[in-house]
Amino acid sequence: MRPYLHLLCKSLLVLVICFSIPKNSHSQHIVLGNKKFKVEAGLNFGPTFFLGDLGGNRGEGTRFIKDVNLELTKMMKGAFVSVYPAEWLGLRVAGQYTYVSGKDHIINTDGIDESWRKQRNLDFKSNMWEVYGAIELFPTLMFRQYDEEYTPRFKPYGFVGVGAFHFNPKGSLTTGGTTKWYDLQPLRTEGQGMTQYPDKKPYKLTQMNIPMGFGFKYELTERVNLGLELLYRKTFTDYMDDVSTTYIDPVYFGQYLSPQDASIARQIHDKMYGIVTPGVARYEPGTQRGNANQNDAYFSTLIKLGIKLGNSDLDRRLLRQTKCPALY
Repeated sequence: MRPYLHLLCKSLLVLVICFSIPKNSHSQHIVLGNKKFKVEAGLNFGPTFFLGDLGGNRGEGTRFIKDVNLELTKMMKGAFVSVYPAEWLGLRVAGQYTYVSGKDHIINTDGIDESWRKQRNLDFKSNMWEVYGAIELFPTLMFRQYDEEYTPRFKPYGFVGVGAFHFNPKGSLTTGGTTKWYDLQPLRTEGQGMTQYPDKKPYKLTQMNIPMGFGFKYELTERVNLGLELLYRKTFTDYMDDVSTTYIDPVYFGQYLSPQDASIARQIHDKMYGIVTPGVARYEPGTQRGNANQNDAYFSTLIKLGIKLGNSDLDRRLLRQTKCPALY
């Protein structure tokens, strides 16, 4: 995904340079042709949480906050540029890097539901790169068209868009106290692409998502604002953690992988240890491994720092006051 990130950074840089060149600007407006736009660029950072098959908390696995493992939280970092053709409407482009993970062995086992997941004993981690575009809507600023003097400093908003993200799940094997991590997608851990399992298709590591959420901005000064945002991504894959359907017969790994990879795949696709079923070392082929009825997702809570681009009325007044007399 690094080429995507480089392309995004270049695009953001071009936008910042273009929009930073004022032409008859007024109150951070940028004039392009006969149209005036407000432009804002900034940074965001905050924790990211994974929602998938691995990990979770007590009871049955569910969606959203209940199955968040706070101990696996990692920070997301990103940048954005927003263009505002109207006070109540924004068009955002953003790029971000984060990290997600899931571990069955950290689940608290107070009941039978979570004990089955802990016995599964799988784990994963993955770097995440993403780019997206979104439409922002500021409902309270719609009143501005009826009252031009209405200029609140606190501005709630919602947004939705479309994006692309890249992931690469890795799983661990521990031998003699040493833990090594292996790329899981090439190992076909659930039989993806094997003729014996025609319904299990290989998954791509770069996919589309739908970012959505809500937040608010507060204007600290005429040029700088600080915001808080919840960013949720709906995905179209259940393989962010490489777990989705059922266990396969490990004998088939040797038909599709090199001897070394086949050995790793046999160990890493089924790492159960008998909490619920003592004395059993392997699951039977066809046993449920994940929940294919729910795709994986992830969300972040972000602090955003935005800076309006272009010259403001205050900037021009200060420039006039500091001009050298020789230029009059």
